[in-house]
Amino acid sequence: MVGVDPGTGKDIRRSVYAPTQREARRKMTEAIAALDRGIYRDPCRMTLGQWPDIWTAEYLNSIKPRTLEAYLSIIKTHIRPGLGAVRLEQLNAHTIQKFYNSLDGLSPKTVKNVHGVLHKALQQAAAIGYMTANPADACSLPRAEKPELHPLDEDDTGLFIEAVKGHRYEAVFLFTLFTGARQGEVLGLTWDCVDFTTGTVTINKQLQKAPRGSEYSLVSPKNSKGRTIFPAPYVMRLLKEQHQRQAEWQLRVGPAWEGSGLVFTDELGRHLMPHTVYHAFKKVVASIGLPDVRFHDLRHSYAVASIRAGDDIKTVQGNLGHATTSFTLDVYGHVTEQMKQASAERMERYIEAIMSR
Repeated sequence: MVGVDPGTGKDIRRSVYAPTQREARRKMTEAIAALDRGIYRDPCRMTLGQWPDIWTAEYLNSIKPRTLEAYLSIIKTHIRPGLGAVRLEQLNAHTIQKFYNSLDGLSPKTVKNVHGVLHKALQQAAAIGYMTANPADACSLPRAEKPELHPLDEDDTGLFIEAVKGHRYEAVFLFTLFTGARQGEVLGLTWDCVDFTTGTVTINKQLQKAPRGSEYSLVSPKNSKGRTIFPAPYVMRLLKEQHQRQAEWQLRVGPAWEGSGLVFTDELGRHLMPHTVYHAFKKVVASIGLPDVRFHDLRHSYAVASIRAGDDIKTVQGNLGHATTSFTLDVYGHVTEQMKQASAERMERYIEAIMSR
């Protein structure tokens, strides 16, 4: 007997099975000892092919639709084919490690993504008692090379600013360059989050396309954490000009205006299409001899310029919306190392000047 059913008040009984009487007695003795210590768990016959369906349906209700779609894709493509037949209670670190090693045709980043989904699923299984611990904790992952950043230097920035003058998306490009906001955050910015009195902008949503559909909606930003930034006065003037521009558009089209409250829209007040903005950006950077620069590199450009201007890492982290300062340092640590080296060189010149007197 392992307990009492809270609904009926009847005893809950469990049986143990084994090929021999001796083995069955051993298992029963272990079960009774576990009951006495308060650590007994019912045997779980659920497999790793079955658990992800329950996990995604019952425990992931709060994540963004596109994140859920990515999880489901990884489960279907990798986890279920590789480990689906293994029972949760029999899953161990070695089995998972062999599974990861079998993914050698995938990039280290993809393997890391597979591990992330599997680890989260097993963590929940352990939390509700289907497993005693998460065996994925002990696994090692292939080393992923950090992608090379391509921030714009001062000369490139000057060329870019000149190239976008009068461009349809000039305000979008410059706002991104001088705030470091993500593309979805820029296109999902609403006027109620812009405070011209205090000179602040609150970033608490992003424009995102629904999975397997054509509709866009506003969802919480990455990490589901909003932030308030204090852009340069130039950026606030840029937003005032955009506000005036929108007022003129609305006056021109009258009842046809589809005002959505968004800061950056087309001439009818509709949200901008991310892929259209991206392709327009690529044409601009190609025209100034920088075809490899991505839209996201505007964010990197802001971060690098901010660090070189003397902003501390905590401030940069907050402005970028990173979850931790350690992540910010991991991405932009090379910039601080260059700054340290430059500082040492300046000190060397100072010492030489003093010693030569």
